[in-house]
Amino acid sequence: MKASFDESVKRLNEIIALLQDPDVKLEESIELYSEGVTLLADCGEMLKEAELKITKKEA
Repeated sequence: MKASFDESVKRLNEIIALLQDPDVKLEESIELYSEGVTLLADCGEMLKEAELKITKKEA
């Protein structure tokens, strides 16, 4: 099950903080970056779906 929008944004903020930490190893940084890209795409899809729902209700 996918995380909610709020959960995804929270995790994205955690990832950003971790990626700014100079002590994070390269391999972990790559994994975090990949997770962030996936979460960002998921958030984009959720926003598109919400926009469609709003647009349909306004029509």
